[in-house]
Amino acid sequence: MNHVDTFRALHHRRAPGDPLVLPGPWDAASARVLADAGHPALATPSAGVAASLGYADGATPAGEMFAAVARIARAVDVPVSADVEDGYGLAPKELVERLLEAGAVGCNLEDSAGGVLKDPRRHAEFLAEVRSAAGRQLFVNARVDTFVHGDGDPERAIERAALYVAAGADCVYPILAPVDVLPLLRSGIRGPLNVLARLDGEGPSPAALGELGATRVTFGPGLQRRAAAALREIAAGLG
Repeated sequence: MNHVDTFRALHHRRAPGDPLVLPGPWDAASARVLADAGHPALATPSAGVAASLGYADGATPAGEMFAAVARIARAVDVPVSADVEDGYGLAPKELVERLLEAGAVGCNLEDSAGGVLKDPRRHAEFLAEVRSAAGRQLFVNARVDTFVHGDGDPERAIERAALYVAAGADCVYPILAPVDVLPLLRSGIRGPLNVLARLDGEGPSPAALGELGATRVTFGPGLQRRAAAALREIAAGLG
C-alpha cells in the first residue's frame, strides 16, 4: 500500500472516540519528532510553516511553502498532507503537480480568500478540477470557513460541505466550528469530518471530539506556537 492509500485508509472505519490525530509539523526537525512519537501521518499547518519561515500567516510565497512541505515529506516515512491555503491562485493541474512533486499525499484547500468567503459553487468547481487532475493521488480536505469569515450558521456550513463532497472532496473541515454544533455537522455532512483541537487545555480532548463526531483532529499552528513559547522561556533563562 502506498502512502496516499495508507493515508486514505486511516480516515475510514474509525470507532467513536478514536479519531485520527494529525499533528502539524512546521519543519523537518519537528516532523521527525512527531513521526518518532508514533503518529501514523502528519498534516502541515500553513500558519506554523509561515512562522518558521518568517512570514505572517497567509503571506508565504507559494514556492517557499511547497519547498517547506518537500523538506518535511522527505524527512519522514509517514504520509504528509499539506495546508496550501486557497491554492495560491494556481490552476488545478499545476497545484496538483506541485503537491505531488513535494511528496504530499493530501492537501487542505480553503473556501475563503483575504478574509472573504468564496462563492461556494465556483469553489466546488475548482475542487472538482483538482480532483480530476489528481485522481486518487491526493486526499483533498475541503476547509469550510463559515465559522471564521461567515455568519457562523451551521446550516450554511452543511450546504457548502455538500457541494464540496459532491465535487470530490475526501474530507470536510469546518474550522473553528463551536463544539456544541459538531453533532449537527456530523449528522449533516457525508464522509470524514476534520475538527480543530486546542492545546491550551480549554477545549475537549481529541477523544472527546471524536465522540462528538470528529473523524480526524488537527491542531493548526498550535504545536509550533507551543514550541515557540517554550523556546522563549528557555531563552529568558539563558542570562
